[in-house]
Formats: sequence, structure tokens, C-alpha cells
Amino acid sequence: MISALAMFFFFVFFGFLVALVFIPWTLLTGNVSQLYIWANRVVRIGVKLGGIRVVPVGLENIPTNHACIFLSNHVSNLDPIVLLPLIPGRTSIFLKRSLMKIPILGYAMSLGKFIPVDRDGSIEAARQSVHNAQSVINSGLHITTFVEGTRSKDGRLLPFKKGPFFLAKETGAICIPVTILGTETMMKKGSLKVMPGEAKVVFHPAVNPANYASREDLMTAVRESIASALPVERRTTN
Repeated sequence: MISALAMFFFFVFFGFLVALVFIPWTLLTGNVSQLYIWANRVVRIGVKLGGIRVVPVGLENIPTNHACIFLSNHVSNLDPIVLLPLIPGRTSIFLKRSLMKIPILGYAMSLGKFIPVDRDGSIEAARQSVHNAQSVINSGLHITTFVEGTRSKDGRLLPFKKGPFFLAKETGAICIPVTILGTETMMKKGSLKVMPGEAKVVFHPAVNPANYASREDLMTAVRESIASALPVERRTTN
């Protein structure tokens, strides 16, 4: 619990300072890069204070000078703060619309072009999210999504949401499958406890949507890639 408190108070205090300095700077200059860079620095230090050692594998698989879609499994609330600082350049992310309502943080995320997603399942909401994501990709930013749509309770790979694959086929953006391991034991679903340990983040070889005839074929290829780094018993749902 001490690790969680140290990380939480570091994020709150220094996150507030970063927001205080760089949100006005972003509004004055129209450039969100410094806000993004400093926010990631705060995250990296906070993660270390929480006793979490992040081990990236396969960073060389990320192509340069391309806006990519990073598609990751999701086993813990720690996953975003472990993954996002590793991605080169800037990335947007799909996230619950309710998070955009958090004071200061929500505003900062809107400046960073994060993409709110409604959980009501309506077709119109899904179309709007994809439209927003297309604009982000076209602007040259990466997009990161936890492709199961929610955290797995037991670490097993859940069924994938179809939206990211529709986006990939529409934009032709290169897909980077990502497997996160270890965070499921550091902060379990429904718990606020953070246990020190090692988080391994595997970036798999790029997957080109143009090489697949359908969204379903693309989804299968990405799923097999993500699953390949998981223990055998966690590669499928019960």
C-alpha cells in the first residue's frame, strides 16, 4: 500500500505542477508537445517510486515516420502508465468519456487529442469515435488502444472489439500488437494495492492491414501475435 500511496501523491503533486505550467503554455503556443513530454516524465518517475521495473522488448519493431495503431491486451489499471511512455513520439488513446470530466486531467487529455469513447454501444457513438480517430491518424499521431475494451479479471485474453480494426482498414495505418505481462499481479482488478515487480512490455512485429482481405483476418493476425507472448493457459478465454 505504501508503494501505491507514494505513486499516487507523486502523480497528484507533480502532475498538478506540470499542468499549471504547461497547459497555459500549450494554449499560448498551440504546441502540446512539452505538456506531453513532461507528463510522461512524471509518469516514468512515479512508476519507479511504485517499485515497478518496466522492461520493454521489441522497440525496434516500431517503424519510424509512420502513424501506427498500438493494440494491447489489458490486465491492470497500471497498463497505460507502463505502456504509453515507451511509445516513441506522441500517441493518442481511446478512453472512457467519463475520464475526460476529471478536472485538469481531462482538459489536458483533450489538448493531447485523446479520443473519448461512449460505452452505450450506439452505432452513432462508435462512428464518431472512429471519425475522431481517423483525424488523429491523419495528423501524424499514433493511436493506442486496449483492444479487449476492458481489463481481464484473470489475465486471459478476452474477445477483441472490432472498432480498432475497422479504423486500421480504413486508414491503412500499420498495427503494432503489444503484450503486457506482470501488471496483473501488481494491481489486480478491483484493488487499489500496488505490489512492486517487473512489468514486461512486448512490441511485436508490425502488421500491415493491406496484407489482409478483411477486418476479421486482420483481427486474427493481431490476436495471434499478442497471444504468442502470453503463457499458453492465458491465450484464450474460459
